[in-house]
Amino acid sequence: MKHLSLAAVTDFSGGFLGAGCPEDKVNSVSTDTRTLCEGALFVALRGENFDGHDFIATAIDAGAVAVMIDMERKGNNPEGCAVVRVEDTHGALQLLARNYRMDLGLTCIGITGSNGKTTTKDFIASVLSEEFSVSATVGNLNNHIGLPLSILAADDSHEFGVWEMGMSMPGEIKQLAAIASPDVGVITNVGLAHIESMKSREAIAREKGMLAEAVGEEGLVILNGEDRYAASISRRSSARVVTVGFGVGDFRAVAVEQTGTGVEFTIVANGEKHPAFIAAPGRHMIINALLATAVGSHLGLSLEVIARGLSRAKLTAGRMQQKDLGGVAYIDDSYNSNPDSMRAALNALADLKCDGRRIVVIGGMAELGEISDIEHRKVGEAAACAGIDCILSVGELAAPVHAGADCKVPGRAQHFESHGECAEFLSREARSGDIVLVKGSRCFAMERVLEELG
Repeated sequence: MKHLSLAAVTDFSGGFLGAGCPEDKVNSVSTDTRTLCEGALFVALRGENFDGHDFIATAIDAGAVAVMIDMERKGNNPEGCAVVRVEDTHGALQLLARNYRMDLGLTCIGITGSNGKTTTKDFIASVLSEEFSVSATVGNLNNHIGLPLSILAADDSHEFGVWEMGMSMPGEIKQLAAIASPDVGVITNVGLAHIESMKSREAIAREKGMLAEAVGEEGLVILNGEDRYAASISRRSSARVVTVGFGVGDFRAVAVEQTGTGVEFTIVANGEKHPAFIAAPGRHMIINALLATAVGSHLGLSLEVIARGLSRAKLTAGRMQQKDLGGVAYIDDSYNSNPDSMRAALNALADLKCDGRRIVVIGGMAELGEISDIEHRKVGEAAACAGIDCILSVGELAAPVHAGADCKVPGRAQHFESHGECAEFLSREARSGDIVLVKGSRCFAMERVLEELG
């Protein structure tokens, strides 16, 4: 974050300075005293189970030079720092970020989609970093709090902001797009993630498409041409639209070959071809890389530079990351899961060259509502039909996975109540040459299976 005067903070956030000097500056914004740095503005947010106003003294002790608090907070201003009073700290944080983003003047690439947002963000940031200064979402800070904090982490040295926009309820993408004001919009796909609250895939498509609507006529929208909602979303945009894919798209991948460490393929675009490599397995990962290719090409980068950026990309933890434990190749895709991403990961596992057995460890998929049991069962069936040799499921929610797999290939599936039981089985049964994929929704912490294995 560039140093921002308290006068600018109050102006951008719609508040007033209750204490402190308008010329004094803050160098960062934080909502968490555990990670707050000296010189920060601490924004006291209220949540269902916490109130940031209770941590003001802790923030000041940690080095906060100013705090943003609700006007309704009773009593005198906190001592020892400046005080910005606002109607609502949550709304003020978003307004602060929105005005700060416009003051920066950088180009924003906004990313949404049911699957692959973070990986696509990683690829785009790596490609653009070959020739530009880039500020990108850290991890997956992509919601109504995370996006403002990601924006506020940028400064005048950055030419591009590459920011994710996540959602779980109707109306969120429109709100986030208003904060980020994207010049380029990237939509990875429309899947079943959050269908419990969104009710239908069509409703999810309408919500994701709000990003396309938010991009102006001079901007660009990039869509996954393999997704069945690409055409309808394209019609909603006033910007130029390009697509990516395998058999279709303005940016295509051909000559795909899985290797021991990732995927080799050839990019076909703009009448040119260029070989590329990404250090992650799976056709779905190629789609993410092609989305980044389209961004880079739009911004003037050659396919050679783009391919170099793709090969250097460092993916966020828990996204198809490979590690070797005693000769067994483990693929950690534990960050999150839904039926679409699970099938994509299963297909990636099935395509990998393997000297031993292909094993999958499946945890629960959250937020599926009334279709949860049937979708888990379908995943078990899909794993069996993909030819996976051993199908392991963990936890009560994932129990239907076992039933689905067992009805297709009896004796190939096993179910465990805990991460520890599954890890114990793998330590005993997995052997050199095997490949083990671990995947499940974030709330089920499937990475614990790998942690138990050491």
